[in-house]
Amino acid sequence: MTPNNTKKRLVTSFNNLTPEQQDAVRELYPRGFTEVMTRIDKPNGDFFYVVPYETDEISYLVKIDVKIDEVGEDGVDDDFFGDEELGGADDMQEEANQLADDDME
Repeated sequence: MTPNNTKKRLVTSFNNLTPEQQDAVRELYPRGFTEVMTRIDKPNGDFFYVVPYETDEISYLVKIDVKIDEVGEDGVDDDFFGDEELGGADDMQEEANQLADDDME
């Protein structure tokens, strides 16, 4: 008979790892997690991101907290320019012409 060599598999949060394991994950990915993250979709529509981490006994998928920026439906952030009204080049030229006309009077 061959021995069962399968590792235990766990999904856990980065914060639930021991400090030593957290350091090992940081050493494994010294340039960050962006290139190795995988998105996991849950049946209810929620999702989370994980990175792989292996020990001799356990194969982990470590949940990484990711902040997603909120964007409008059209893909453009509606508050990008704040509450100020922006004018186009035509509006600016019209104002300049009006000021020049006022100075001539």
